[in-house]
Order: sequence, then C-alpha cells, then structure tokens
Amino acid sequence: MIIDAKTHVRVARPSRDLAAAERFYVDGLGLAVQWRSTERVPGKHDLLMVGPPGGGWHFELTVDPEHPMEPTPTVDDLFVVYLDAPVEEEQVERLLAAGGTRVPSHNPYWDEYGVTVADPDGYRLVLCSRSWSI
Repeated sequence: MIIDAKTHVRVARPSRDLAAAERFYVDGLGLAVQWRSTERVPGKHDLLMVGPPGGGWHFELTVDPEHPMEPTPTVDDLFVVYLDAPVEEEQVERLLAAGGTRVPSHNPYWDEYGVTVADPDGYRLVLCSRSWSI
C-alpha cells in the first residue's frame, strides 16, 4: 500500500493572486496558513500552504512570476467539505465576503445537498450538508 489514513496529502494548484487565495481559504473557510514564501527568489515559485491545524492534508497554492500559469479549473474540479449539518447562510456570506462567487453546480446533486462557491481562481468549493461515511 502506498497511501493510508496517516499519509499527509498535499494538493497543489496554480493561483493568479496568493493574497486573494489566502483571504478566501483562511478568512473565508477558516483554514490556517501552514507556510508561505516570504521573499521573491529568482527561479522559484511563490508559495502559500493552507490547511487545518494538525490536519493530514493541505493546499499548496503557487504563482510563478517568471512563467505565469493561468488556473484552468473545470466545473467538476471540486473541493467538498462534508459539514454533517445544514449549510448556514452566514458560512456562505463569509466566503463571498472573502472573494468567492456563489455558482450553480454542474452536478445537481451538490445543489440539492449543499452550496457551491468558486474561489478567486475559479476552483469550486462545495459546502455539503451531508456526512461522509463508508
């Protein structure tokens, strides 16, 4: 087995604007900054890593100023958070105030059981009212 429940996972995505991404994921969603590059180093990417404190995963958001890469999310690139509770309008408003955009889901399942919000780069976050169990 290569991966198990104790393996830490990093999801890396390009971003247009790390400050905007930080507002969305930290101020809006409530994740913590795990690490960030603090100075520009030629030939290196600017980085922002966010995740839950003590969690087993994090997002790495990158900008390469020398070779910019446009984020290319699709309507099915989803980050789903299972709340096991109704999605509260205050949660959605917080994400919108932090730079998100409420969007209809490509898959009607997510509209039935949650709310979809695009981050500043267009990647979609789903707040799902259901719980996750296998």
